[in-house]
Amino acid sequence: MNAAAATRHTHCLRCGRTLRSAKSRTTGYGPKCAAKVRHSPVDTGDYKPHQIVSARELIEDGAIVPLRSVVFIAVSTDGTETYRTAPMACSCPAGLKGTRCYHQLAARMLLAA
Repeated sequence: MNAAAATRHTHCLRCGRTLRSAKSRTTGYGPKCAAKVRHSPVDTGDYKPHQIVSARELIEDGAIVPLRSVVFIAVSTDGTETYRTAPMACSCPAGLKGTRCYHQLAARMLLAA
């Protein structure tokens, strides 16, 4: 996900405020919005532990960006592909098979924040 981490955001992806610190510009979230996303009340019971870790990493790296109100663009783990993701669907290989992927979990976390 290093390719996504190289992206610099000027405004918070959650609230739209101007980002001032280098860390915030890299992740795409200000400190308060990042805390809200980290502590969002999402039921993770259907997900495996590695999927939860991957979803949090995806958010922290700024590799999931809102496209519309409930649709997101997520970057693949190796940074070579992008997927359209929503809380209940994803265009990644796992999502196309009908299984839950960490992209969907990241979208749920962002929407719950």
